[in-house]
Amino acid sequence: MSEPSPDTRVIPQPRFNLHAVEPAAYAGLLLLDKHLAQSVLTATHWDLIKVHTSQLNGCAYCIQKHSEDALKAGETEQRLRALPAWREAPYFTAEERAILAFTEEVTRLVPHHLSDATYEAAVRLLGERYVAQVLLAVTNMNAWNRLGIAARLVPA
Repeated sequence: MSEPSPDTRVIPQPRFNLHAVEPAAYAGLLLLDKHLAQSVLTATHWDLIKVHTSQLNGCAYCIQKHSEDALKAGETEQRLRALPAWREAPYFTAEERAILAFTEEVTRLVPHHLSDATYEAAVRLLGERYVAQVLLAVTNMNAWNRLGIAARLVPA
């Protein structure tokens, strides 16, 4: 069976606006984002976490939004295009590779959870405090993705 042509696909309509329905909860997620933006986590690492977590979860809205934000902040198109295949791409530092591996294992907890090897490699390269910031960033981005997907947010 072939894929439907682009003009016959049904684009899902948003279900609800979380900010309007649950403003206090929305504000809580934003508060953690603001904390992370002022933490030891670099803007580049935070952008990679946001984009890659969104890719792993399939959140079209967040992929689009955070890719645009990363490009505006100086990230390259070459690295963003290579992000799904970061293991094979030469564009990422050892620290970024540790963060991306950590991001994947925390996002896809089943079936293996976060391995000791991935955790220990991240701590060895980045330190425990930095890894704690990475964990908070991945966790919050997963929350945003799940909310975006459930609310059926669509990219502009």
